[in-house]
Amino acid sequence: MYATDTIYTSSHNDAVKYINSIKGLHKSSFWPNINPELFLKNIRDDINTPLDLYQGSNTNFCGYAALSYLPLNYDPLGHALKLVTLFEKGEVQYGEELLKPSAAVRKAAGNLKYKGGLDIRPAEQMWFLSLADHFKSYLNFFNKNYDPGDENKFWAAVSYGKFNRMIKKLFGYHVHARGSDLMHPKVGDIYTYLQEQLKKDGITIVFQNNAYLRKKNTGKLKPGFPTHFIVLLDIKKYENDLIDILYWDYGFRTLRQVNPAILKKIVFGISFISKKNSVHD
Repeated sequence: MYATDTIYTSSHNDAVKYINSIKGLHKSSFWPNINPELFLKNIRDDINTPLDLYQGSNTNFCGYAALSYLPLNYDPLGHALKLVTLFEKGEVQYGEELLKPSAAVRKAAGNLKYKGGLDIRPAEQMWFLSLADHFKSYLNFFNKNYDPGDENKFWAAVSYGKFNRMIKKLFGYHVHARGSDLMHPKVGDIYTYLQEQLKKDGITIVFQNNAYLRKKNTGKLKPGFPTHFIVLLDIKKYENDLIDILYWDYGFRTLRQVNPAILKKIVFGISFISKKNSVHD
């Protein structure tokens, strides 16, 4: 049982000692396509370099990768224990939720192809697929059960409400959320609000329209909807009103510069995650 008076619940060293204590992991009958050695290497790599976590190319795993920033940085031992239990038993109690993936998901994990670095990260495949299989939202109205290729479709998509619910249910953190899938948050000046969140003891995650930040010319406004979750690391405004945004974006720290109009246009949700509400077994 871990202490709950701080956002940290276990250390990097705790997690490394645990993984190194596993002397040979047998192949799991629940996950026929996951190589045990590669699985443990994946977890060890995530513990040692959590910012290298990767959602995969052409997938809708963005939301699951974003929330994984929390356990990898603040409870790596707890997360490693849960993943190993899920691998060995085919199910695991994670926070308030019993993750018990379907047979189709268990067959797919470790077998996803053409997803870039995700191809050789079976622990991530297992984790992302299990979350998508368990948590649903209105986006799953026409697609509730996994079929091959659904990792690229609405089956795996994460709405803003579902994202915040997963963080509360899995990790027990308090989430102060402003915004939605369709409407921008009513917080006054976006830059000032984000800057104030970064001064607090917690993590700020932004739900935004990533197309603008990926464009070379971010000065043109076009209609858009939120598509991406990023972990905000820093934000700074200059005298000419241009704004630098530093954020974690699944494998990279990224720096982008926008003007206030673009910032207001791209941000749809702001989630501030702070101390735990409940004990995490």
